[in-house]
Amino acid sequence: MADTLAGKVALVTGAGRGIGRAIARKLAGHGAAVVANDLDAAPVNETVEELRGTGARALAVPGNVTAPDFGERFVKAAVDAFGSIDIIINNAGYTWDNVIQKMGDDQWYAMLDVHATAPFRILRAALPHIREALKRDEAAGRRVTRKVVNITSVSAVFGNAGQVGYAAGKSAAIGLTKALAKEWGRYNVTVNCVGFGLIETRLTQPLTGQDARIEVEGRQIPVGVQPRSIEAVKVMCPLGRAGTPEEAAGAVYFFASPDSDYVSSQVLVVNGGTN
Repeated sequence: MADTLAGKVALVTGAGRGIGRAIARKLAGHGAAVVANDLDAAPVNETVEELRGTGARALAVPGNVTAPDFGERFVKAAVDAFGSIDIIINNAGYTWDNVIQKMGDDQWYAMLDVHATAPFRILRAALPHIREALKRDEAAGRRVTRKVVNITSVSAVFGNAGQVGYAAGKSAAIGLTKALAKEWGRYNVTVNCVGFGLIETRLTQPLTGQDARIEVEGRQIPVGVQPRSIEAVKVMCPLGRAGTPEEAAGAVYFFASPDSDYVSSQVLVVNGGTN
């Protein structure tokens, strides 16, 4: 595998499982040092140990991305360990679904906090380091393109009943992407978005009588999708199936790679061609 990201330092939130772990593997496989985060320490430590086992440089920074100080702490850990920031992947997130009349303020704000406020804080914390890196690049007479990839959803692009909070949070990620692409172009930073459809992860597993749950800030939140909904999506998808985390990571890698150095402010929908 070509080391297209050799010498780069990538920050990936939500990298303990699923799509986030696949992204971390993909970037490390192309030579990047990876600073991996997850809400739970055990899975993100597993990710980092796996990457180190392949010879990659990797660091675990567990913690809740919605904590007010997390952005500063995450960025500082990356700079202290590896000296720079080249790629930021805002992937952490989860679904907490309900129709609007049954949705409380806590549920609404949880979706906005994790999908919009957390990426905002991480990016704000990273900017001073990006500006300093640009000065060094210019002094050395080299042009380096840095990357931001925010993860959104087809729920934000097309809407989805029962996901008003999730769709709003993921829509905010698109707005953040579009505005930041215009602000950060002068720093040689591209800012793009990848919007996923049905990807096979624990958040999209079929619901059963023993529903899976995740714990966030002491709340037990059910995750999963009704089996009939999964089958309906597969029927509507021209490819006839859900995507894999590895396929999802490939789209993110494109925006992180040199192949997209002149691509910015874009939303790439990854859903097998479903409209």
